[in-house]
Amino acid sequence: MASLTDRIADFFSGNDSSSDEGLRDLFISELKSIYYVEKKIVDALGEQADASTTDEVRNAFLQHQEESRVQVERLEEIFRIISIATSEHTTAAINGLIDDAESLISTTETGSLTRDAGLIIAAQKIEHYEIATYGSLLTLADVLGFDQSAELLAKTLEEEKAADHKLTALAETFVNRRAKDEDNHPGSHHASREPIVDPQMDVTAGGPLGV
Repeated sequence: MASLTDRIADFFSGNDSSSDEGLRDLFISELKSIYYVEKKIVDALGEQADASTTDEVRNAFLQHQEESRVQVERLEEIFRIISIATSEHTTAAINGLIDDAESLISTTETGSLTRDAGLIIAAQKIEHYEIATYGSLLTLADVLGFDQSAELLAKTLEEEKAADHKLTALAETFVNRRAKDEDNHPGSHHASREPIVDPQMDVTAGGPLGV
């Protein structure tokens, strides 16, 4: 089956005869899928926070979990706006990404910075999936004239992009560097709840991920 992005591309290129009704059905289908995704992510972020090593990474996951709860509420508002009963479609892709994160937790040492580095990678894979989906939904909303829905989707899309950027900054600036040191000095991670950042730097002021 063609991806959502491919189907939208076909529509704009004239290779698809979809009516507005067909695009509306597609929008609703994808809305139900991302609703399922966001609810799964809320649970997964809590588990990833519990498994993390450093306070910075743990707090990042917890703060993004709260943001994701708001995003779930936005999706529920969109269902109301378009007069569709709130429901969800099981999405295998997100289940696979979450399974990968759980596998990483089980195969990395508790209290290691390597685990934090891996958790950030896993979280960014999920962010990229969300960014692609929200971008496509926003395009559909614009085409269909769903202005209120488009405004809500655009807000979430920007939050997901910001979250991805902040995770990258956290990894590049702190976690990956310390994880490399940890590999060079095995056993050095056991006091890992100490801050991994310069105390003069305010990493909690940047936004919902607290970076």
